[in-house]
Amino acid sequence: MADLQALKTQLSALTVLEIAQLTKELEAEWGVSAAAPVAVAAAPAAGGGAAAAPVEEQTEFTPTLVDVGSQKIQVIKVVRELTGLGLKEAKALVDAGTAPVKEGVSKEEANTIKEKLEAVGAKVEIK
Repeated sequence: MADLQALKTQLSALTVLEIAQLTKELEAEWGVSAAAPVAVAAAPAAGGGAAAAPVEEQTEFTPTLVDVGSQKIQVIKVVRELTGLGLKEAKALVDAGTAPVKEGVSKEEANTIKEKLEAVGAKVEIK
C-alpha cells in the first residue's frame, strides 16, 4: 500500500507535458490506447417510428499543435503566454511535434489559441 501512495505522490508531481509523454510511452510499450472507448449506436429496427436520439454537441475542445513552422521561438513565446508554462515546458511541448496546447477548453478559447499560434506561423487543429 505504501508503494501505491508513493507512486500517487510521484504522478501528482508531474506536469501535463510529462504525463502526456508517459501516456505515449506506456501505450507503445503495452500496445494499448488510452483513448476513451466510443459507443456505437445500434441501428433502429426497420419500420420503427422511434425518433433518433439527439446528437450531443461537443462543448470541450482541444487545440493541438500540428506543425511549428519557421518561427519556433515565437511559437514557444505564444505557447507560454497561452498556457502559463515555463520556458522549458513550453519548449518541450513545441518540440514534441503533435501535442495538445490546452485540453477541454471552450470553442471560443480554442479558436483564439488557434488564431494566435497561426499568426506566428504554426499549424493548429482543433479536436
